[in-house]
Amino acid sequence: MYRRKSLVLKIYKKVQRSTDIAFVLADFYTYSTDNDQILRALRRLVAEKVLIRIGKGAYAKAKLSTLTNDYVPNGGIIKAGRDALQKLGIKIFPTQAEKDYNNGTSTQVPTGRVVGVNKRVSRIISFKGTKLTYERI
Repeated sequence: MYRRKSLVLKIYKKVQRSTDIAFVLADFYTYSTDNDQILRALRRLVAEKVLIRIGKGAYAKAKLSTLTNDYVPNGGIIKAGRDALQKLGIKIFPTQAEKDYNNGTSTQVPTGRVVGVNKRVSRIISFKGTKLTYERI
């Protein structure tokens, strides 16, 4: 599979052992400080369908979908995107639609694709046309 002490093998093992769904570049700085080297290893794992790229410097574990027979983020793009944003230091809050639904003032179920944040976020988190949008709280 991989050479015994290669960076790809180290990152692969970390991904397999971890209970996290999403990963960012900073998660792998313990193995190397060279961004290019880490990105090459991550590109190889994306090509082998171990990880899926959901944004710039953001990756999610991949699993085979039983419905489409294609690889999708483990736990869905919404959960993976929220986890990646939290790892990047962005605090997640419930949106106004979620608050209204939970209080009983609205019967419309929120999709979860809108994420409540407390500051400006320019990072794009998406996968195959499904894009997270941000609502400033």
